[in-house]
Amino acid sequence: MTSSIRKVRSTLGQPLLAKIFHWINIISLILMIGSGLQIYNANPVFGGRGGWQFPDFLLLGGWLGGGRHWHFGAMWLFSLNLLWYGLYIFVSRRWQRRFADGGDLKALQVSQNPKRKNYAWHRLVYTAIVPVLVLAILSGLAMYKPAQLYWLSGLFGSWQNLRTVHFITVPTVILFTIAHSLLALKVGSFRLIKSMFF
Repeated sequence: MTSSIRKVRSTLGQPLLAKIFHWINIISLILMIGSGLQIYNANPVFGGRGGWQFPDFLLLGGWLGGGRHWHFGAMWLFSLNLLWYGLYIFVSRRWQRRFADGGDLKALQVSQNPKRKNYAWHRLVYTAIVPVLVLAILSGLAMYKPAQLYWLSGLFGSWQNLRTVHFITVPTVILFTIAHSLLALKVGSFRLIKSMFF
C-alpha cells in the first residue's frame, strides 16, 4: 500500500468519537429547532402571536411550556456535546486539521488547485461557525436564566434584541450544515460524509 493511499484512507476514516459527536449534534439540533419553532409560534419575535406561524409538522412540544422543556433539555445535550468534542479536538490536536490558518487564506488568493481551494473553504466555514455556536449558546442561556445571568442578558441591550439574535443563529447554523456538507462532498466525495456517521 502506497503512502498516498494510506493518506486518503486516514482522511476519509473518522474516529468513533467523531461519529458519536455528529449523531448527537444532528439529533439535538433537530430537537432544538422543532421546539424552538414551537416557542416562536407561541410568542413570535417578529409580529407577536398574530404573526406568521410555522406549520404543526415542524413543531415539537405541543404548547409553549412543552416546547421550552424540550428546547432547554436538548440545549444541554447540544452544549455538553460541543464542549466534550472541543476538548477532544484540543487534546488530540485535530484542531490543526480542522480550523483555518494563514495557509488557507493564501490558498484562496493564489492557489490554482481547485481541491486545495475547496479544502481551504471547508476549514474556513468550519472555523467561522464557532463564534456563531457560542453566540447561540450564550443568548440561549441568557433567556433561560435571565435573573441569574442578568449580566449576560444585559450585554444584548434588550429582551427583544436577545431573542432576535438567538433566532438569527438558527438559519445560520442550518446554512453552515448545508455548506459543510457540500464542501465535504467536494473535498472527499460522499465517502467523507458517510464516514462522519457510519
